[in-house]
Amino acid sequence: MTDLSADTAMNDLTNAVPMQRIAVPASHESLGNPAPIKLAARGLDFYYDKFHALKNISLEVPEKRVTALIGPSGCGKSTLLRIFNRIYALYPKLEARGEVLLDGENILSPKYPMNRLRSKVGMVFQKPVPFPMTIFENVAYGIRHHEKLSKADMNDRVEHALRQGALWDEVKDKLGQSALGLSGGQQQRLCIARAVALRPDVLLLDEPTSALDPISTSRIEQLVEELKHDYTIVIVTHNMQQAARVSDYTAFMYLGDLIEHDRTEVIFSQPNKQQTEDYITGRFG
Repeated sequence: MTDLSADTAMNDLTNAVPMQRIAVPASHESLGNPAPIKLAARGLDFYYDKFHALKNISLEVPEKRVTALIGPSGCGKSTLLRIFNRIYALYPKLEARGEVLLDGENILSPKYPMNRLRSKVGMVFQKPVPFPMTIFENVAYGIRHHEKLSKADMNDRVEHALRQGALWDEVKDKLGQSALGLSGGQQQRLCIARAVALRPDVLLLDEPTSALDPISTSRIEQLVEELKHDYTIVIVTHNMQQAARVSDYTAFMYLGDLIEHDRTEVIFSQPNKQQTEDYITGRFG
């Protein structure tokens, strides 16, 4: 049998795999209602010591819209998310160069107060991380560090956050119980409630459903659709169908480069780059 070269094999595979498009509803932007820019990266580079992880990234995130970051593992999606709230600064030998503008202010500047950034940009991680305390205190914890509220006002804020996290009806009678007793899906919604309790402008979601069952995943996706009316959301996902369902914009990243960024219906129906086309149709990644 004659051996095929890697290029020939890839061409044969490409020709053999039928195109599988994902249906995406029209966005507000495609209907002529563009949103102002809330968050923007400008000429952003990032280094893990000497490793150049992100390369000259420029990306605009519209206000009160959902922007999905897609791409294979290791392409820089989660790294970019962690730059948006400067969590990387907690670790040595990590360096960001360039600008990340939030409402026109460079949050990478050492003059930008970290406490202010923490209150403006919330984050939810891949695995639910409830604090080992009561459900109530999980939500109230961040508020106590940033604001001084009366007991009545604190109760109202906690209830509002839990309602926004689509969790209130399930936990309203057990707020004094440990959050560790909640199911995985409930814990993730609690983490979302905890993040929105500070009333941030931006909500970062790092694969928030990857560890959840399909029913819990569906509830989180419905929640994202509701939350975008109040928050600017950036979500990292490996699930192409999820990106198509929940996002207004999609950015495709590969090996530290931003390959393409456009309205989600454009990315999934008429991408400009062949690399994007190959990824969303399952030819690699």
